[in-house]
Amino acid sequence: MSIYRKIKFGDWLRRSLLFTRHNAALWIGYSLFVGLVLCVGRISYALGIFSAVVCLYVGVGLAKYADLKHYTPEKSVGLMWAVKKSLPLGIIAGLAIVICWFVFSAVANILNGQWQMISYFFFDWQFTDENLNGRDSRELAIWLYGYANLTLIFTLLMQANFASWYSYALMLFKDCSWSQAKEEGRAHTEKHRDAYYKTLAFLIFEAILCTEITPWLTPVLYVLTSIFMFTTYKSFFERD
Repeated sequence: MSIYRKIKFGDWLRRSLLFTRHNAALWIGYSLFVGLVLCVGRISYALGIFSAVVCLYVGVGLAKYADLKHYTPEKSVGLMWAVKKSLPLGIIAGLAIVICWFVFSAVANILNGQWQMISYFFFDWQFTDENLNGRDSRELAIWLYGYANLTLIFTLLMQANFASWYSYALMLFKDCSWSQAKEEGRAHTEKHRDAYYKTLAFLIFEAILCTEITPWLTPVLYVLTSIFMFTTYKSFFERD
């Protein structure tokens, strides 16, 4: 079928946005949950980055849950099934991103002669009167979620360089190994590279936008990215 031979970014965007109508209450609730979880980054950057990545990938599992519930109710599963299934891989991905981020930040601090700053990566309580008072709503959101938008960009770039756009979903739903998922995922992204690069650019652009212009939409962007990952995966690997 031609729709699978030539995919456009607009197709993926429309499909992902329409997907949010299925179990809208789930996505609203998960967005609020992600928004609360991301606040831990102002206590510990390491914990915040880890939690952000886990939330991103658990969202892919929730998308599978929503998809089964809407399209094949006879095969529907419980919400906790989706969480339990996606959590282990999400934790591994989260730890990998935290380790990479820590190495980069530690090297930067060492080169700048700021050894004492290394420990702040793991614990830095920032919920003080000085940081909270005098900020309007937008400034507060920028302060809370600024690191989360950088985390999303960093995660997407690391995924693009060391795995593939489809790797997580393939490992989660098809039980592929990391190398198999990388090879198969890259083969498909190469076939539709224009749509893939536009998708990546769109999500990175939105993350940059959320750092200053629309910071309160950061949790929504995380949920949308999870949905993008699932719907694009499904369009190739679960067509029926």
